[in-house]
Amino acid sequence: MTTPPGAARDAATALREAVSALRAAGVEDPAGDARRLMEFAAGVPRGQLGLAMPDRIGPEALGRFDALIARRAAREPVSHLTGRRAFYGRDFHVTADVLDPRPETEILVETALSEPFSQVLDLGTGTGCILVTLLAEMPSAHGLGLDLSPEALAVATHNAAMLGVLARARFAVSDWAAKAMGPYDLIVSNPPYIAADEMAGLSPEVRDWEPRMALTDGDDGLSAYRAILSAVRPLLAPNGRLLLEMGPRQRAAVAALGVAAGLLPGPVVADLDGRDRVMCFRRA
Repeated sequence: MTTPPGAARDAATALREAVSALRAAGVEDPAGDARRLMEFAAGVPRGQLGLAMPDRIGPEALGRFDALIARRAAREPVSHLTGRRAFYGRDFHVTADVLDPRPETEILVETALSEPFSQVLDLGTGTGCILVTLLAEMPSAHGLGLDLSPEALAVATHNAAMLGVLARARFAVSDWAAKAMGPYDLIVSNPPYIAADEMAGLSPEVRDWEPRMALTDGDDGLSAYRAILSAVRPLLAPNGRLLLEMGPRQRAAVAALGVAAGLLPGPVVADLDGRDRVMCFRRA
C-alpha cells in the first residue's frame, strides 16, 4: 500500500513501498536493491542504513530514492544507477558502455593469480576489472588492456587511476589482439560468448541494458574465441598462459580451437556452481 498524496512519509515507509514495487516488477532481490539504493540516495555508507534512519534521510533524499526505484522497476541494473560494482574486494566504476563485472569472472582472476606473471594482456578489457585487479594483486606486473570501444576504455582508464595501477597499465583501441606486440606470459579474456539464440533467455537487466557487443557475437557465441585463438600464440612467451572465460557448454568447442591453434590445453576451472567457466591453455 502506498502513502496517500500529501501524507507525511518517512524513510521506513518509503523503503517498504519500494520493496513492494520492485517485487511486483520481478526484481530478483527487491529488499537488497531497495536498501542499496536508499543508501546511495542518502549518501549513507554501505551497510549502515539502519543507523542513518531517519535522521539523515530527509525529503530530498527520498525524492532521489523514488526516482532510482522507478528506474530499477524498469529493470535498469543497480550498478548503472549507482555507477559502482564490487569485484574481487574493490569497487569499480561502471556505465552503460561496459559489461558489469560478475562473480564468475573472479574465477578467472583467481586462476591467473595461481602463478606469477610480469606482463599481462587483457583482450576485450571493458571496465578493466580483470587487468586492474591482476595488477593490484601483482604489484610488479605491467599490463595492456585492449577493447574495440573507446567508451569502455575511458571507463577502464578511470578504474586503473582510481585503484592506483595506471602507472603500470596501458589501454588502446583494438580489434582483439591486433594492437598487441608481445611477448606476454599471461593473456586473459572474458569475450562475448552468448549465442544469438540464447539472448532472449537473459534477464532484462542484461539483455536490455548492457552493451550487446560485450554479450554476443550475434552468431554461435564462438566468433571471439576464433579471433583470439588464431592470433595469440605468437604473442605468448614460452610457457605463457592463455585463460579464457567461457559459457558452461562451450568447453569442447573452445578446447578444439585452442589445439588447432597450436596451444596445449590445460585444466578447465569450474565456477562456484560447478559449471565449466575458465579454459586454460599454454604455449609450449
